[in-house]
Amino acid sequence: MNPRLPTHLVPSFVPSCLGGLTSSTVNRRRVLKQIATAGIGTWLASRSMLAAAADPLPLTLGFSLYGMKTLTTGDSLRAVAEIGYDSVELCLLDGYDAAPAKLTAERRRDVRKQLGDLGLKLTAVMENVPLGDSAMQPAVRERLRVAAELGHELSPDSPPVVETVMGGGKWDDVRDLYREHLGGWARVGEATKTVIAVKPHRFGAVNLPEQALWLIEQTKSPWIKLNIDPSHFELRDPPVTDAIKQLLPHAALVAVKDVVMKDGKAAFVLPGEGGQFDYAKFLKQLVASGYRGDVNVEVSGMVSSQPTYEPVAAARKSYAHLAAAFKRAEIRR
Repeated sequence: MNPRLPTHLVPSFVPSCLGGLTSSTVNRRRVLKQIATAGIGTWLASRSMLAAAADPLPLTLGFSLYGMKTLTTGDSLRAVAEIGYDSVELCLLDGYDAAPAKLTAERRRDVRKQLGDLGLKLTAVMENVPLGDSAMQPAVRERLRVAAELGHELSPDSPPVVETVMGGGKWDDVRDLYREHLGGWARVGEATKTVIAVKPHRFGAVNLPEQALWLIEQTKSPWIKLNIDPSHFELRDPPVTDAIKQLLPHAALVAVKDVVMKDGKAAFVLPGEGGQFDYAKFLKQLVASGYRGDVNVEVSGMVSSQPTYEPVAAARKSYAHLAAAFKRAEIRR
């Protein structure tokens, strides 16, 4: 029997077999390793035990490999799993090890196997394509198609969303063009059976909740959803953070990092470094809204481009802050 179980099957009955350890304090993969070592995998797989453990867990905690450009995909996945994350986002941008052109058929098989062996869920793949450039749309749609098909190949049972920012410009000038082109993206999503999650960005054309909501309502496609990152709405004048609740019913992915003001300008930092954002409260808001998905740590390029940046250390620091927030919110992963 394969000792790996889905996240929601690391249940409350496990601690009694492991000397009082609790699911909130023990890493899921370490628990499963101990179970296999103890030789009780067959017992755990009994129908009655699986039924008792079937309450679904609402959220996973993931890390985006956008913040690990200097590492190979294999090394990144091992680091993310060792730290304790539940899930991962692959970065498909040019210059990254997981760019589709670099993933041969053999490497794709290896990545798929490694994800399974490590117990990591592939929740998203990252692209960065413009929504407003008409001349580029054929190439953009092709990139989205390739990303979607790669996601299905790496995780056929639970394909990841394809997430991307949308680009710049002034909202009043580009909104109709954005709406038109997003319809084309929706057709890619439908053809590949893949959700495409677009991300409002404080430095982009779509930078306010009402703008993102307008686009979603205009597109009216189940294949176009949102990637919501509260750092793009924090520390705004006038405040817009409370408006996020309007967007949550349309969320397919949630990204997290902190934002601070430096010399009057917004700057992104690691989760917890800003000090003002209440992640436990936000996690409760996600669950209460009905969101069931990934909370994905995204290290900004403002951070990863610094000469002293160390990707694994950043992932560890981010995990410590977010895992503590999950515990305070009493949300199991």
